[in-house]
Amino acid sequence: MSSHAETVTRPAPDPVEISRRLIRCASVTPADEGALDVVQRALEEIGFTCHRLLFSNEGTADVDNLYARIGTESPNFCFAGHTDVVPPGDTALWQVDPFGGDIVDDRLYGRGASDMKSSIGAFIAAADRFLTASEDDLAGSISLLITGDEEGPAVNGTARVLDWMHENGETIDACIVGEPTSAEVLGDMAKIGRRGSLTGTLVVHGIQGHAAYPQRADNPLSRMVRMLAPLADEQLDQGSVHFPPTTVAIASIDTGNPATNVIPARARATFNIRFNDLHTDRSLEAWLREIFDQAGGRYELETSCSSNAFVTEPGPLSDDLSAAVEVVTGRIPELSTTGGTSDARFIRAWCPVIEFGGVGATMHKVDENVPVADIPALSRIYELLLARYFARAPG
Repeated sequence: MSSHAETVTRPAPDPVEISRRLIRCASVTPADEGALDVVQRALEEIGFTCHRLLFSNEGTADVDNLYARIGTESPNFCFAGHTDVVPPGDTALWQVDPFGGDIVDDRLYGRGASDMKSSIGAFIAAADRFLTASEDDLAGSISLLITGDEEGPAVNGTARVLDWMHENGETIDACIVGEPTSAEVLGDMAKIGRRGSLTGTLVVHGIQGHAAYPQRADNPLSRMVRMLAPLADEQLDQGSVHFPPTTVAIASIDTGNPATNVIPARARATFNIRFNDLHTDRSLEAWLREIFDQAGGRYELETSCSSNAFVTEPGPLSDDLSAAVEVVTGRIPELSTTGGTSDARFIRAWCPVIEFGGVGATMHKVDENVPVADIPALSRIYELLLARYFARAPG
């Protein structure tokens, strides 16, 4: 049973106004600048119990996070997101103050308007309306997991909050991450998974020499070309049920050699592999080393994987979301796995997780914005999703 605070005497939270207040907090990763205070105040007025969680790690900045919950019973439906944003870039290129939260021609402008402060405003308003409609008769819980470290290294954010939750007996049973997944119009796409991302750094060693006497040197670039050619030319797979084919992008090749008549002693390349669920970071590293070993010579390979591919198979959660989207927008969202990474990669080990939010066409861009009308519509989708989820929940 939940406790919904003073629904009669206080005004209902306005998702647009909450979004504007959040945009006015210049919370460029890892700074908070009061953003989580805005969220906490709004949630405590509804009746949520809030936990502020500051995490530190050697070599990274301290990050403030928030976990809030109303109710003590299961199931626990979680809304997850982030208040941190990327830098605005050259503010002279913006037609408005990037941290002003201005509304111009029925669009809300500012850094984070799309990614993803408007989703957080929609979360809060949806939870309030659903709790009011349920008349405090919620057999379960609603929670919010909000980090300040999604756009940064993601070391002291969601992953650490989940560790804290485990240590304190907190579980979540389903989760919506409010990333701006809609492509062209609100509701046209949701993300049920993401590709894996592996970044590799290859250093090939040779022997420096005069370009006129290549037989007296060992050119690392010649060997590197043979090593990288299969990465550029070979198709690893044809894709899988929910994922497109794996892709490899060579990002840089460098020798630090300014001279045209000198064979360098070493060459360095970086590349990124976006892979589907037919591969893992370990299987890809084994594939890379097999190719590189065939070229011979001395080399060093370092790889880092931000996440392996994952998918939440279509089922009750995606059905509930699709039905809610259809009621509000008339559309049935495409269930996609395209795009980069998000904090869903951490949450997927805990429960079914789907990303769904507003239109992401302007995220990270100059003049980032969303249609004002999309914010209450998004909030209504979240509200209907809660209603459907708890209607079929056991107990």
